[in-house]
Amino acid sequence: MRKLSRRFYNRDSVAVAQELLGMNLVHVSDGVKRVGRIVEVESYLGPHDLASHASKGRTARTEVMFGPPGHAYVYMIYGLHYCMNVVTGPEETATAVLLRALEPVLNVTGRTCGPGLLCKAMNISLRQNRCDLTGDSLYVEAPARVVRGSIVKRRRIGVDYAGSWANRLLRFYLKGSSCISRR
Repeated sequence: MRKLSRRFYNRDSVAVAQELLGMNLVHVSDGVKRVGRIVEVESYLGPHDLASHASKGRTARTEVMFGPPGHAYVYMIYGLHYCMNVVTGPEETATAVLLRALEPVLNVTGRTCGPGLLCKAMNISLRQNRCDLTGDSLYVEAPARVVRGSIVKRRRIGVDYAGSWANRLLRFYLKGSSCISRR
């Protein structure tokens, strides 16, 4: 297995999103290595994308999105759940890919079909915000054999407020996976 390099992340968000499908998210915490196969993602295209957090400008919360690619952007929603994005593209573009669902591979318990459930099962919290994904505690790796199959393109979930951006086909998932958050 091979850890993804910074070069992998330093590309177009849509391309990175689709190529993350079938890869393994790895989080080593409290001496436990948790691994889940990425099966659903959403791409966010920067400040002009009205569904992106970056559309509100550069803030303390979104600063990591404007930084170098290959870092985790973790935030809390509804005061209850954490969500994890992978920062993509060149610095200052503020593009990212939200990880929406995983298939459990190793030491992952609980449901993983949704960004909040994914983070809970993988023990990801605000402590992982800004984490360098080329490091040793939180990273994405290519398994020995990447199995992608057919990629389905759909509207992103929960961004109805974003006008025409809500209808863009920027959510991608592996057809046939039982862990997808919503069909």
